[in-house]
Amino acid sequence: MNEKLILLVEDNEKIMHGNERMLRRRGYRVVMALTIGEARKALEARMPDLIVLDIMLPDGSGLDFMAELRQHSRVPILLLTGLTTPEDVVRGLRLGGDDYLSKPYDFGVLLARVEALLRRAEQIPEKLTHDRLSLDVAAGLATLDGADLLLTQKEFALLLLFTQNAGCFISAEYLYEKVWKQPMVGDSQAFKKTLYRLREKIKGSGWRIELSRGEGYSFERE
Repeated sequence: MNEKLILLVEDNEKIMHGNERMLRRRGYRVVMALTIGEARKALEARMPDLIVLDIMLPDGSGLDFMAELRQHSRVPILLLTGLTTPEDVVRGLRLGGDDYLSKPYDFGVLLARVEALLRRAEQIPEKLTHDRLSLDVAAGLATLDGADLLLTQKEFALLLLFTQNAGCFISAEYLYEKVWKQPMVGDSQAFKKTLYRLREKIKGSGWRIELSRGEGYSFERE
């Protein structure tokens, strides 16, 4: 089973279910939303690895929704739309889209675009900096004002996920699956203990890990 989760935001149910079947056959996990409102709820539950986003939706513009997302997330977005002029393409990409595919399209082309965006997203920078916090991804080292935080491997993996999704809500289940490489299945003690230690170690950094009931954990400035 492919670990990657894809959110489909599309108001044409025939197109959406066709894309869902194709992606599931390739092993991807898929969440579907017919409206921007449904997409927001899906994102509150967990952050996907990629979003396939229609531009014209019944409750608003997909481009406006994407601009909203780009304020706090760099999740890859593939724009899927009937708007086909060069001006439409340029606008979609400049507003934050990572790729653009016009309808009608070939399923094989859509799949190839999805695979390419996911490969690109996996290319994590060697170093990440969030104010006084610095992460050396290659070395698995996190520092605060240059001092080693002495994180364990799983603490570092959690912190990396949080810094990559700062300001976004992430479920405990998603974090556990990403770090422990298996479903949580109700056993949350290892996660809670690791998270507690991480919270203690980043105190004074200007960042904190918040829990919002019903939404998940988020990495926020103090």
